[in-house]
Amino acid sequence: MRERFLAIYTAALADVLDARGFREQTLPPSIRALAPGMRLAGPAFTVTGHAVETADYDTALRKVLQMLGEVPAGHVAVYACNHDVSAHLGELSVTSLEARGVAGCVLDGGCRDVRFILDQGFPVFCAHRAPDDSTLRWQLEATEVPINIGAVRIEPGDWIVGDDDGVVVIPHSSAESVLAEAEEKAATENEIRLAVRDGMPPLEAYERFGTF
Repeated sequence: MRERFLAIYTAALADVLDARGFREQTLPPSIRALAPGMRLAGPAFTVTGHAVETADYDTALRKVLQMLGEVPAGHVAVYACNHDVSAHLGELSVTSLEARGVAGCVLDGGCRDVRFILDQGFPVFCAHRAPDDSTLRWQLEATEVPINIGAVRIEPGDWIVGDDDGVVVIPHSSAESVLAEAEEKAATENEIRLAVRDGMPPLEAYERFGTF
């Protein structure tokens, strides 16, 4: 399924989810890939935390390192940081995740060591960049629990798909059928694209294919 999700674009998935009544499945537009062309797909390993005035560095760091070692291969680490300053992810964390086959990371917080991460090619989608570490300012609370990022509820195991347009969350109970329908939609859009390039008026294309 991961390869199939990587082959589909988020817009097709979002359209299918909208048609099914899932209207709050796209993460806030501030969460973007570190570089154009980055893509990721995988089941969510959820992480949540909160700001603290001054954390105990050793204790806070140990909790994060423990978490990094628990993300399964093929999964996407998804952080609800609830904290809009400093960096919650850096190059050494990414190196650890990538070495164990993790599919990527999505967070509503910050990232640093961006050049090193880009050189590795590991997919990261984040809300901001910052040079200062979060360890003294933020505390990991729990993993593998339901989280919220913006208006989106994310359950452990929900499918996370990201590309240049943003990040979409597909409920795990509907993942197979949403993916199959999105693949059909993408195939139809290929036909529409060819028809419009050949001069078919947009309204006629919509009436013929039922979508645009």
